[in-house]
Amino acid sequence: MKLLVLAFTTALLAAGPPLASEVENPLQPSPLWDDLRASILGTDEEPRIDPSILLLDAPQRADNPALVPVHVTQPDGAPAIAALTLVIDGNPAPVAAEFTFGQALMPLDFEVRVRVDTYSDLRAIATLEDGSKVMAGRYVKASGGCAAPAGKSMDEVRATMGEMRFRKADEEGRSIGTLMIRHPNFSGLQRDQLTLLTIPAEFIQTLAVRQDDAELFTMSAGISISEDPVFRFAYEPGSGPVMVHAADTDGRVWDQSF
Repeated sequence: MKLLVLAFTTALLAAGPPLASEVENPLQPSPLWDDLRASILGTDEEPRIDPSILLLDAPQRADNPALVPVHVTQPDGAPAIAALTLVIDGNPAPVAAEFTFGQALMPLDFEVRVRVDTYSDLRAIATLEDGSKVMAGRYVKASGGCAAPAGKSMDEVRATMGEMRFRKADEEGRSIGTLMIRHPNFSGLQRDQLTLLTIPAEFIQTLAVRQDDAELFTMSAGISISEDPVFRFAYEPGSGPVMVHAADTDGRVWDQSF
């Protein structure tokens, strides 16, 4: 009996990454996505789902709709990703962010936190170096993330805006960088808890992270990236400092090296 169980377990491990239909919260049919596809991708052609190239993990039911972790990964040996678009079908602005990645981040292991406004498919669409597209995603049960109140007072927000922290650690043979930036990333749908007036949209719009004059990653973002965004990524470290350049929608610019 023990040998039978061992053989079955070995067969499961050898089967490779789970198919989309086997995960707890696979993508669901989405009329919203049917309407969005052409405007986001420039074509009505559905990107293929291939877990041997791209995987996305997100909670089936979010603990906090304003801080939903999204983890995009690639198996070893997968072709390199040049760019990636993160889409939350049901959000007021569905394109959460567009990323580009340098070779130092391949194979991709990248995590960010987003706001989810309603039960929705959350999808990553990768563009490979040959121009072809691959998609991965999950259906996330969350609501109200884009209008959730800020976690700090306005005074604290203004006092700490633009502060950055970076740490590097080694996990499972790869270097892991974690970048945190203090910014409220106001969505334009939140209310000041004292005045009850709507807070205008104000968020980090562009971000560039480099080392040794080479790109690690860049981001062009909308209102769906969480307050005080955190970016966790595996990378091949260089010898020089990690350089961060961030700019928000109000024209503020922050530069820091680590």
